[in-house]
Amino acid sequence: MTPDAKIATLLDRLAALPSLAVAFSGGADSALVLAAAVRAAGTGRVLAVTAVSDSLAAEELDVARRFAVSLGVRHLLPRTDEAANPGYRANGRDRCYFCKSEVLDVIGRVAAEHGFAHVATGTNADDAVDPFRPGIRAADERGVLAPLRDAGLTKDEVRRASKAWGLVTWDKPAAPCLASRVAYGLEVTPARLHRIERAERAVRRLLARAGLPVTDLRVRDLGDRVRVEVDAGLASRTAGLPGLVPAVREAGFPGARVEVTAFRSGVLNTEPPRP
Repeated sequence: MTPDAKIATLLDRLAALPSLAVAFSGGADSALVLAAAVRAAGTGRVLAVTAVSDSLAAEELDVARRFAVSLGVRHLLPRTDEAANPGYRANGRDRCYFCKSEVLDVIGRVAAEHGFAHVATGTNADDAVDPFRPGIRAADERGVLAPLRDAGLTKDEVRRASKAWGLVTWDKPAAPCLASRVAYGLEVTPARLHRIERAERAVRRLLARAGLPVTDLRVRDLGDRVRVEVDAGLASRTAGLPGLVPAVREAGFPGARVEVTAFRSGVLNTEPPRP
């Protein structure tokens, strides 16, 4: 199908649902699902639900809130507790399965309590063939819908459709949860997630002051060291910023060795777990 035909299919399928709660992260994919659901069914049959936990950066929550308000959609913010699950804390390669299980169980309960018949995520067609997406299995086990995937919409097509609709999220960089910055094998704890968030915020401020706008930024907690990843063209200049190492250490990594490299999406999936 053409991209336009895929969007038409998406809208038709969403219009056929009696009501829908969208697991809304604030990213480009779930934003398109939410906007499409409103176009297809109106705000009264659509609910946005954002799971709030230590793994969600405050900036991402703000983005989600503003977007939901712009659509006129009711937006609920239930608290989730992924850290209560030993499988999540252990941080094996199946961590995302345990995380999504908790998140979707909570969102499913919220949806049912408010009379919404279905739950949907922003999983797209590219995600479906990514070998490092155990969270998709958690969603499928729960009967959660994946309208973008089912319509065959790829990430590029999601962005193009979002731009055509005037959605502010059309070019929003990917922003996976903070736990994705922790090397496999290291325990995921609230303290670890909070220091990653603080470090990323500090590095972003430094870059802004230096006149270096960054698109992709990650602070990876590798246990014995910290890796700051930025856009490839900024790596050498970022490494030379005089306040970088102190800022990262003060954020919660005292004495850590800090290195700077070019950003690579999902790089921890290709590296061995930490002992």
